[in-house]
Amino acid sequence: MTIKRLVIIPTYNEIENIEKMARKVLSLSTPFDLLIIDDGSPDETANIIKSLQNEYPDQLYLIEREGKLGLGTAYITGFKWALNKKYEYICEMDADFSHNPEDLIKLYDACKNKGADLAIGSRYISGVNVINWPMGRILMSYFASIYVRMITRMSVRDTTAGFKCYKRKVLETINLDKIKLKGYAFQIEMKFTTWKFGFNILEVPIIFTERQEGVSKMSGGIFNEAIWGVIKMKFRSFFRKYELEK
Repeated sequence: MTIKRLVIIPTYNEIENIEKMARKVLSLSTPFDLLIIDDGSPDETANIIKSLQNEYPDQLYLIEREGKLGLGTAYITGFKWALNKKYEYICEMDADFSHNPEDLIKLYDACKNKGADLAIGSRYISGVNVINWPMGRILMSYFASIYVRMITRMSVRDTTAGFKCYKRKVLETINLDKIKLKGYAFQIEMKFTTWKFGFNILEVPIIFTERQEGVSKMSGGIFNEAIWGVIKMKFRSFFRKYELEK
């Protein structure tokens, strides 16, 4: 039986990166399918994918959405699509090469062979492995993870990481419709919910490299959402049961 593996990449104005990224993911020694979820990019990112689908008709997929609807809703759309298509391992990553596609193989291996239900590509599990970020952004990201650990009591070092591999059973269990945070704090809520259900989380060290092409989507509002959203998330957790089906 063939094991089905999927990589989900949300995009908005990634025309400089998306063809190179798609070709790299689809040429890995461990084969993955690729789903692009494009939020109406005016730079015609989606058209690049449509042209590539002629080369990769059985590996490359596209969902187009109208306008910027948020990172979290993009991933939830992708997760539901993946579950419907019976994928066993579902990965997520950025389009801008800040995540090295070769590391997808390490994340998959952690889930397939090392007991992880969720494998996280971690910038902070073995020091601070970030290249080309200004010191202020490194400190903000690092201390944001400390803050999240204090509020949630999770032991995850890189709580805001967006480079991950899930086993299917995690996404089936956590009820995606109950995930409330929509921006980058979505990444925190997904890890927290996975942890609350008792799944095994393993951090895999990676090197994160700031994008070389295109424009970053980070903003101050993203960190404000994380600060207040984490408190609300923790409060909501007191009124929810986290029990695996027997």
